[in-house]
Amino acid sequence: MTRARKLLAALLAAPALALAAEEVKLDRAPIDERDLISLQRGAQVFMNYCLNCHSASYMRYNRLAELGLTEQQIRDNLIFPDAKVGDLMRTAMAAKDANEWFGVLPPDLTVIARSRSSQDGSGADWLYTYLRGFYRDPARPTGWNNTVFGDVGMPHVLWQLQGEQVLKTEVQSIPRGSKGEVEKYEVQKLVLEKPGSMSAAEYDRLVADLVNFLVYMGEPSRKFRVGLGIYVLMFLGVMFVFAYLLKKEYWKDVH
Repeated sequence: MTRARKLLAALLAAPALALAAEEVKLDRAPIDERDLISLQRGAQVFMNYCLNCHSASYMRYNRLAELGLTEQQIRDNLIFPDAKVGDLMRTAMAAKDANEWFGVLPPDLTVIARSRSSQDGSGADWLYTYLRGFYRDPARPTGWNNTVFGDVGMPHVLWQLQGEQVLKTEVQSIPRGSKGEVEKYEVQKLVLEKPGSMSAAEYDRLVADLVNFLVYMGEPSRKFRVGLGIYVLMFLGVMFVFAYLLKKEYWKDVH
């Protein structure tokens, strides 16, 4: 390979190497859309902590009845006082205030899990890791940063539950070769500096419930669609048998 070709190959490979270096290891989100209790808890967390700034404008409150809640429970526990059960989930924060406080209107969260899935194939895992990756950063306007979304503009609204984390750099060593050589490298780790009102396991469970609800909200009819698809495939399987027998009956004299 000539020198020019080597240089060209290096330039073409550079963007891919840069992307690989920026990749963040995502934690597996322990979600289960069949767990109605988890979905109910996730809905409660969403209403109490997310809907103040973010809308879910493609979702109506009355669809929460599919999670095993009555309209009275929805009305008493999960909606704003001036909202109706049939209304869309819209934030009470005005767009003007949002632009003034955050510099941009917070995104709608109805299909955030599906949107992230289309980008990196792991929307639930991204959200689960993101909501557990906030740490104190005095250099940021909000005082917070995130390991998954660097220079994030969103403050850590769940900090009182999780506590305050800091990002620390540790130097680790690994042996190299047979001559006792050691290679040192830096690793960044999140360390809980000030505990919150929840233990780490409790907070992880709360985030998992919230992510479970966000995944459900992106496609509320998924459970019904999957169940219907199974019945359709069974029906087609039975029909195939009858169609095959009918074909043999029509063509028996030809063969």
